[in-house]
Amino acid sequence: MSSSEFQLRPIGWVRSPLVTLADAPRQGDEGGSDAELVFAAEFVDGLKDIHVGETILLLTWLDRAARDVLVVHPRDDATRTQLGVFSTRSADRPNPVGLHRVVVSSIDGSTIGVSDLEALDGTPIIDIKPTLGPVSER
Repeated sequence: MSSSEFQLRPIGWVRSPLVTLADAPRQGDEGGSDAELVFAAEFVDGLKDIHVGETILLLTWLDRAARDVLVVHPRDDATRTQLGVFSTRSADRPNPVGLHRVVVSSIDGSTIGVSDLEALDGTPIIDIKPTLGPVSER
């Protein structure tokens, strides 16, 4: 692999009632659904110390996004001035990494329940991270 190439591998997948782009709100706080994050068995130990009620940052690979888009109308509103995609949260972009702030509602082995997620069913999970708080909390 060259220095300009690298690989991501899913650590899990989203299980959600949202199955098409038309089903999904633009942001999780605009009508996102309850969903489950189902992790591959080899990554379950990494879930240690995640707790119900905690807010986490979920990173996904938006596998149904267009990867050749560099300029968009914000929120797909043609009346708005086009912006460079890197100044927006558009899913369509060269590397479609999704960033979702969600609250953990349940934990059952390799499955974490979350609220307010706008990702589609089957979306690959590439990472999760804690939200940042005071240094004394981490």
